[in-house]
This record gives sequence, C-alpha cells and structure tokens, in this order.
Amino acid sequence: MLEAPSLHAIAAMAVTIAMFIAFARGRYREEIISLVTIAVIAVGLYFAPLPGTRPTDGLALAFAGFGHSALITICALMIMGRGLVVTGALEPFARALEQLFRWNSQLGLLAALLIAFFLSMFVNDTPVMVLLIPIIVTIAAKGLMPSSKILMPVNTAVLLGGMATTIGTSTNILVVSLADDLGMPPIGVFQFTPLVLVAGMIAVPYLWLVMPRMLRDNSTGPDMAARIFHTRLRVGAGSVLAGGDLSSLGAKLPEGITVHDAPAGPLAPGHDLRISGTHAAIEDAARALKGELAPAWIIDRIRQLSKARGEDIVAVEMTVTADSRLVGRTLAGSAIADLYGVAVLGTHRPAHDSQSAPEDSAIREGDVLLVIGIDEDLQSFARNDGLLRLEGARELPRRSKAVLAGAIMLGAIATASLGLPWFDAQGYAPIKLPIAISALAGAIAMFVTGCVKFDRVGRALSAKVIVLIAASLAIGRVIDDSGAAEWLGQALSLGLAYLPPALVLAAIMLFVTVLTNFASNATAATIGTPIAFSIASQLGLPPEPLVLAVLFGCNLCYATPIAYQTNLLIMSEGGYDFGDYMRAGMPLVAIMVGVLSVLLVLWYGL
Repeated sequence: MLEAPSLHAIAAMAVTIAMFIAFARGRYREEIISLVTIAVIAVGLYFAPLPGTRPTDGLALAFAGFGHSALITICALMIMGRGLVVTGALEPFARALEQLFRWNSQLGLLAALLIAFFLSMFVNDTPVMVLLIPIIVTIAAKGLMPSSKILMPVNTAVLLGGMATTIGTSTNILVVSLADDLGMPPIGVFQFTPLVLVAGMIAVPYLWLVMPRMLRDNSTGPDMAARIFHTRLRVGAGSVLAGGDLSSLGAKLPEGITVHDAPAGPLAPGHDLRISGTHAAIEDAARALKGELAPAWIIDRIRQLSKARGEDIVAVEMTVTADSRLVGRTLAGSAIADLYGVAVLGTHRPAHDSQSAPEDSAIREGDVLLVIGIDEDLQSFARNDGLLRLEGARELPRRSKAVLAGAIMLGAIATASLGLPWFDAQGYAPIKLPIAISALAGAIAMFVTGCVKFDRVGRALSAKVIVLIAASLAIGRVIDDSGAAEWLGQALSLGLAYLPPALVLAAIMLFVTVLTNFASNATAATIGTPIAFSIASQLGLPPEPLVLAVLFGCNLCYATPIAYQTNLLIMSEGGYDFGDYMRAGMPLVAIMVGVLSVLLVLWYGL
C-alpha cells in the first residue's frame, strides 16, 4: 500500500505547481517568479530542514544553482556564441542558408530543421544549438524570417535528433548505463534509431508548418527593411569591379541593391558606383565586390584607431535635427571625417522627400546618416553637430579573428564530443571532457585572444536566463531530496497493473516527461529507469521497451524553458516567455508520447 507523502514532499510539489501556474499566467516577469521561488525554498528549508540536514544546508540547496556547472556551462556557451557573432565566423554558412531562405523561406526552414536533427544524432545537443543560434540570428537580421519563428522549431529538432542514438545526449548515456547496471542486455548505439526516425517523420512537419504559426513575432530590433540608404561604392585596385562592367557583375551584386546612373564601359580604380539598399545590403555589396563605402583614408584611420584603443568599430544611424549645422550642407562640404574621425557610409531620405539622391544634394532635416567609427567619436559627432542617435547600433564584425573564433568553438565541441587525443598502453584512448570544462576553456580562450571583450560580456549573458536556471536547479533538487519524485514513481507503478502495454508505456513516458520538464533530465532518468525495470518484471513485460520509454520521455523536454539548457539558450535571442514554450511544445509532447508508445508496442510485439 502506498504511504502518504512526507510534508516536505507535499511542500515541494506545491511550490513546483505554484511556480508553474505563475509562469503560465504571465502576470509577473520570469526573473521575479524565479527569485521568489528560490526565496521560498531557502526560507522554508531554513525553518523546516529536510531530515538529517541542518538549516544552513537548506540555504545551500536553494542558492546552489548560481554556482552549478549547468549555469556555468550555459554562460560559457553564450560567450562563445557571442564570439562567433562579433567576429563574423559563421557568415559563410549563414550566407549559404540565407540564399535558400531568400529563394523560399519555407524550404530554408525545412533545411535548417533537417540539419539540426541529423547533426544532433552524433553531437551533443548543446554544442549543435550553440553553432546554429548565431546563423539563425544573422538570417533573422536580414528580415527573411523572425528569429522567434525559427529558433524554437530548430531547437526542438535538435532535441528530437538527440533522442535517436545512445550518444545523442548525456541523458541517453545515463539511462543506458543504469539499465546495464540493473542487468539488462546492452543497448546498441543505433538500436532504437529507426523508431525515432519514423517519429521524426511525423514531428518535423509539425515543426515546419504548425509550430511557427503558433509563435508570435517577437522581433525586438528596429525595422531596417524600410530604410534605404544611398551611397557611393568606391572602386579600388583590388576591387572585383576593377576592369569589369556592370553587365558581367550583375550576378555578384547582393539581392536588394539598386545601381543608379550606371557608367558605360569598364570600371577603373578611382571610379564610384552609385548604389542604394538597406544597411545590410550595402555592407554585403562592399564585402562581395571588395569596394569601400567611404574614402579609404578615413576607413584605414578608423581601423587603426580601433586596434590602438582596443575598441570595436560601431555602425549607428543618426537623424539630422533642425538645429544641426549640417542642414543645407553636402556631405563632401561638411568635413565630418576631418573633424570627428567618423565615416558616413550612406544617407536615407524620407520617402515623401526623395526627389533627389541624398548623397548628392544638401542635407535636410530628417535625413538619416549611416555612420561608423569608435563609439567615443560617434558620441562627439552627434553631440556637436546636432544629431539624434537611433536605436539599433551594432558593432562591426572583427573578421580578422573569425577563423580563430571558429577554431575555438570547434575545439570546445570536439573535446566534449570526441575527446582529447590520448594514447595509453592499450593504444588510442581519447579523454572526453565534460561540456562544462570544454565550454569554460573555450570562453576563456575567446577572452584571451580578444574575440570577445571583457566589457562586452553583459551583452552575451541574459540575467533572466541566469536566474531562471538557478530556480529550476533548486526546484529539481528539492523535488529529489524531499522524496516527492520517488513517491510519484511509486504511485505510478501501483496504477499500471491493469492497463494494456501501449498505455503502460505512454504513462511511463508521460511521467518521465513531466519530471524532465520541471525537475531535470538526470533526475527523471535516475528515478524513471529503475521504476520502469521494476514495472516490467511485475507485469511480465520485456524491460527494454519500458526503459526506452524512459529514455524517450527524458528527451521530450520542450514544454517549458527550464527543461533543458538549449531551451534557455534560445529564450533571450527569440524573445520567448514561458507561455510560448507551453503553447508550442505541449501539443508536440502529446503527439510524440502517443506515436512513440504505439511504435514501441509494434516494434517489440507487445
């Protein structure tokens, strides 16, 4: 007979349910709810300690999340992801996927889903997602599809792919190891892969066609698509334009670039080409054609100053106000570069006042200048010449360190997934590093090499994610240590004796799914595996399908942001809240529980 849960177990379940309801209602910010949860656990365990512990042990449990390896891992991965972005290391891959998105955004999304799914079958989920996030953010910045409609489907595809092999996630390895300890025959790396591939054939269409429509457009950046800048692309000796004419260069021009008053005949060094396009498009044109958007002397000066000061070059848009000294002057006659050491890359004129090309005519009130330089010089320019800085300033990629940043990221992934090369008396024996160690080493290498600046770390980290991780770790610990998870498992085992095999598998999978979405994958695996093995012996069923139900349930962790660390990695970039995960993830959880249960019954002939 099942005994009543302890008061600590009841309290742990009550706090978890209260936190879930608070998150779901969305009346308060996630940071506030997380901090209140931590405070309730700390105060509760201080005045009513768990059996065999001291009051101070409860405080340590509540606040341990802030020093947990999972939090350190996620922060280090965010920093490395920042390094890939600010150095432009993934731009070639982003441009390749971008072309597919431009051709057809739906096919681009499908390609991203399939890439994510198959990569995560062989590489740990977290590094795969860290590699994909900057690429997706770059695509979203081009206005091809909001990041909020790409990141969650791709993250879910990563989680689904990680379920397909025993090496896909560390949780899979844990379940297989526990089952082996209990006396089960070893489970092969690809033993259950066909089941997941069939389930994936049902899940991927949902991720591709349904999930994006269930997610809001959470784009937080300014709308750059409507702002067209006019500029002159300077032809240098090393430019692709030199010696060619526009008829032969048309295919090399990025999409969204318009050429005005195209000169006849071949272009020579020193010539200018009048073009217009969005901020991103004219930068792409300058990079693809190896031209300059401002005089070479001022660009070189800015780069030298950036290197000497150790500061990033920033691109910012500025509106010309009525009291600016620039009103009535041309760019050529305003001496902006000489006075402030900044370069104007282009000029935008409001649509209602655009009879003449703004780079040729006098500057007017309301014109928007696209300016690059060191932040201090940009502030001086705006302050002294009466300009208003608009939102959306961004650092230009430090491409000289792109290869280095990419090598650091690949090194961190390789040491966590494949291991450090090592030979012992028996031969080649690679040493696998924990993802926390390899990620932390990679983040330190990003700092030491200058790929990421110390004073820019705050832009890589999200306070909301940090506090949410700490709260979820505290909840997981208290559910485990209070005996709540064990009691729930015992209650489940008592109710399954009279159910058909498909429902037994579905109940085990659903139970583990709930645990993994509100506690942790490790807790769910540790509790679920022996329970599944025990139920199999009691009901006379083969243990392998029930253990696989636990393994699958541990991977159905996309209904809450606290379920898995990649869910938290995308939370800030996608602008998601708790409700987004529930709304888009819970239907897929229900689908996958049903499909995988039926597949297990058919596969094992139950």
